[in-house]
Amino acid sequence: MTFCLETERLLIRQFQDSDLEPFLAYRNDPDVARYQGWSIPYPRRRGIEFLDFMITAFPAVQAEWFQAALELKSTGEMIGDVGFIVKKDDGRQAYVGYSLARAHWRSGYAYEAVARLLVYLFDELNLRRVVAECDVENTASWKLLEKLGFRREAHLIENILFKGAYGSEFHYAILEREWRERHLLPRDETEAA
Repeated sequence: MTFCLETERLLIRQFQDSDLEPFLAYRNDPDVARYQGWSIPYPRRRGIEFLDFMITAFPAVQAEWFQAALELKSTGEMIGDVGFIVKKDDGRQAYVGYSLARAHWRSGYAYEAVARLLVYLFDELNLRRVVAECDVENTASWKLLEKLGFRREAHLIENILFKGAYGSEFHYAILEREWRERHLLPRDETEAA
């Protein structure tokens, strides 16, 4: 199975071997890694193992992250990734995450990619609720979630030991009906989105 979604400017596709160098470049950028769960230096061996797994991964396997590469249609450049994990105890809920190479920040690509991923999750996987978490200091991330229509459900204070210090998180969620109401997408018209 090959996973591929399309937006106006992006292909959201299965990882491929040629993605290794750009993947390692943004994974090793301190600004990109700052609020992410990996540490730098991010080793080449780990990148190869990640790509080997994602190249053949299936979306929507409960309790298993699936990440897809973001490719610019105009250049073929791989610029980041989006991912999701369907909850182990509830197959109609998922968490989402995203990373973008710093050179492509503030270009609307993350919004475009996550918005398309939400259409896939709600329409094709028939999910009911999608959740996202972010560091309270990651202003760009929580503003993106709010622009997409996610609702802030919690502000957790120093709840997580993260890279050697306690950090605080915002928890966000959006229900399928909230997404549809916000984007005025009746179920049968979302394929055109």
